[in-house]
Amino acid sequence: MTAAGAAGTAAAARTAAPAPASAAAAQAYAVAPGASAEVALKVNGQLHRIVLEPRVTLLDTLRERLGLTGTKKGCDRGECGACTVLADGERVKSCLTLAVMRQGAEITTVEGLARGEELHPVQEAFIRHDAFQCGACTPGQIMSAVACIDEGHAGSEAEIREWMSGNLCRCAAYQNIVAAVADAAKEVRR
Repeated sequence: MTAAGAAGTAAAARTAAPAPASAAAAQAYAVAPGASAEVALKVNGQLHRIVLEPRVTLLDTLRERLGLTGTKKGCDRGECGACTVLADGERVKSCLTLAVMRQGAEITTVEGLARGEELHPVQEAFIRHDAFQCGACTPGQIMSAVACIDEGHAGSEAEIREWMSGNLCRCAAYQNIVAAVADAAKEVRR
């Protein structure tokens, strides 16, 4: 081994070794195999404390433990976007997110958008523009559209298409979805 190779190996070993503080933090969150963890999530404004296995996804927690079936399980691989929810205001694919990773987060599902009988402007626009056919992707499309507008990415049809591209529609209702997002963006800006 050359001197340069030895120096590089020593430097890599120093950067790969965990710092004592991070090792302690990792140990604090370690859960024994087969054990459960308590997770606190604020879902649609209501605090839930749930005991579950650390491997349970946010999607399965919402649907199976909390009974919020509006969030759909599409591909279960993060490819279709049917499971999109907002976590602390950011869109996430809940099938790829473990519930324990969202400890203390504010989660908004499609059920949490309406205020009583008053639908969210995006929900109203989806109805007005018939932006759904089979409905399988609709909750994820709506949640992604809410985020798209809130993020300021609804300035043009091209921009909406780009920022909504993580949500697939098997029925190909894209024209209507884009029109609904553009219409809702105008309503939200008022």
